[in-house]
Amino acid sequence: MSPVTAFAQEGGETIQLLDLTHHFIGYFAIGVFFLAYALAMVEEVTELRKSKPMVLAASLIWICIAVMYTQGGLGELSKKAFRASLEGYAELFLFLLVSMTYLNAMEDRGVFDSLRVWLLGKGFSYRRLFWITGGLAFMLSSVCNNLTTALLMGTVILAMGQTNQRFVTLACINVVVATNAGGSFSPFGDITTLLVWQKGVVPFRDFFSLLIPSIANFAIPATVMHFFIPKEKPAPATEAQSMKRGAARVIALFILTIVTAIGFENLLDLPPAAGMLMGLTYLKFFSYYLQKTDATRNLAASDTDEAELPYDLDESHHSFDVFHNVSRLEWDTMLFFYGVMVSVGGLSFIGYLSHASRFLYTDLDPTIANILVGIVSAFIDNGTIMYAVLTMAPKISEGQWLLVTLTTGVGGSLLAIGSAAGVGLLGQAKGIYTFGAHLKWMPVIALGYAGSILLHFATNGRYF
Repeated sequence: MSPVTAFAQEGGETIQLLDLTHHFIGYFAIGVFFLAYALAMVEEVTELRKSKPMVLAASLIWICIAVMYTQGGLGELSKKAFRASLEGYAELFLFLLVSMTYLNAMEDRGVFDSLRVWLLGKGFSYRRLFWITGGLAFMLSSVCNNLTTALLMGTVILAMGQTNQRFVTLACINVVVATNAGGSFSPFGDITTLLVWQKGVVPFRDFFSLLIPSIANFAIPATVMHFFIPKEKPAPATEAQSMKRGAARVIALFILTIVTAIGFENLLDLPPAAGMLMGLTYLKFFSYYLQKTDATRNLAASDTDEAELPYDLDESHHSFDVFHNVSRLEWDTMLFFYGVMVSVGGLSFIGYLSHASRFLYTDLDPTIANILVGIVSAFIDNGTIMYAVLTMAPKISEGQWLLVTLTTGVGGSLLAIGSAAGVGLLGQAKGIYTFGAHLKWMPVIALGYAGSILLHFATNGRYF
């Protein structure tokens, strides 16, 4: 069966495309994508890294597309389409590379360990710790990686709840909800908001209009769960932990890097990733400074009695290296998103996303469509869902773009496997925080989901 020829308008120029949606190549492409995604979802069972099937799927999809277009003398079109998908991924990759490098640098300097020990040493009650870990997760996830935030809070929860599994279970659920909600109102808090910001469909400052709906999404289920948390206090920790030299300055440089990325986008009309890369140089110069001053201190230490030194001699021998922090990035996650974004770009080029867009945003009301998209994100990674919606490019108001940003961001909280935060805690608190335990509280989480949508319409009517 031959593919049907279709036409598209781009800049006034008529471009000939091939409609492969009812061709064997199209069926093969969509089958490969969903098979690869299914393998990625059961990573914990198969122990097969999720990036492997997704990168293979992306390669196979584009090989099929390139073969069909080359045979039809349209190879230049498929090459341009692939490069467009690659460019979108490159911006996301560079932004995340810098962000994760800073987070690893803060971990290296003991920032997160110090926070954990400080919380453990305060003797908070279980109920108070429930709110503290949830609140911290909400705030940290607005600037930090969701997975890192969840695992940090998970460490605290497991240490404090060693003898109380009910607390651990509910606190983990709370952290998952809080982490996803906290990343939904910040342009760089989550993959979904980052994709929307880089696409330019929502201005930077307008994301913060989702703050109140995001708070409601976290607070409503947390308030209900609060009454099921034990009132007792865990035994306080006596462990001592101090941050390493330069920790506070790394935090300050990370904040400066975020400000630089915002300035590049708002003032210079340059991609935020360009500002983040400039921010990486801040950390690299600071690394150079630490290495040089460490060498000086080590030289001084050789002529000084160790007991007289005002710092840890062992620590001074471990110089701070930016490239070491780069090497510790979540490369599997990075490559997974390459596979996802390039695969979705291929399916869009074949024509499937045009059909999906017509069904969701023409046959259905945009509000219903965006709520359904959020529910689907509980089963499929929210970054994948948002990239697909952005690729569809529906003609909807800014209020609807904000709605789909909110729903895809917080929709992953409905199930334990719906977000990286949930999957991470499933592994960290294995046997205590489980898929079934999270599922029991899904009605309460869904109440928060509905409440956040209602508050969005109540507070952000000006955008519709």
